[in-house]
Amino acid sequence: MNFDQVICRTFAGIMLSSFLFCSTQASADVYELRTYTTNEGKLDNLNARFRDHTVQLFTKHGMESVGYWVPTDGPKAENTLIYVLKHKDRDAAKASWKAFVADPEWKTVARESQKDGQILAKAPDSVYMDATNYTPEFANKGKAGDAVFELRIYRCNEDKLSNLDARFRDHTIRIFSRHGLQSVAYWHPADEPGSKDTLIYILRHEGRDTAGTSWKSFGGDQDWKKVAKESQKDGRFLRERPESIYMKATDYSAIQ
Repeated sequence: MNFDQVICRTFAGIMLSSFLFCSTQASADVYELRTYTTNEGKLDNLNARFRDHTVQLFTKHGMESVGYWVPTDGPKAENTLIYVLKHKDRDAAKASWKAFVADPEWKTVARESQKDGQILAKAPDSVYMDATNYTPEFANKGKAGDAVFELRIYRCNEDKLSNLDARFRDHTIRIFSRHGLQSVAYWHPADEPGSKDTLIYILRHEGRDTAGTSWKSFGGDQDWKKVAKESQKDGRFLRERPESIYMKATDYSAIQ
């Protein structure tokens, strides 16, 4: 492990500790889910830039890294980086990004890392998010070669988000835990329309096969079947099937 990697891991550990300490506290903290799509063959270049430079520059400008992941399936496994940042508030986020893009060190890194071609195929996608009041304290288990994460996005029918939240708060997370589905964090988009109808969350599984087994046992759980039925007596919560993306943590991600 080179010096830059040691420094990166040190900062990552500090940032993770801060994230875990504040995750269950009432605050104005805002999170940012960012998705980068690279040009063909450029994902390794993007990861190298984050590992060796970007994460440290984020820290320099007050942006806390929560986690970094690469999808495991399909074309996205070859061209996509997904990560979450934490900001003090939206104004702080705006100020931090402004300072980051103006940083002479970042400008040099961005230029030199793309001498052989532009890394990103399009502008990054960004979703600002607020943590739900039932986000649990995540116990990071450290590096595990087979561990996978799952990003899930639920989009609700009109006026059903609060019902979905109540079900997660009072039942779902508990039943998840029973079947080995480890909750990392739960968020709502900060801006409309997503703030009114969308839940975004991340689970951790010990392995991909384990994930399948856990979901199967969860779906067959009699407690869950009863909760799902009774909670939707006045109408279905979801307007479409949940979106699910399986991911592997990068080697520079604090959450593993």
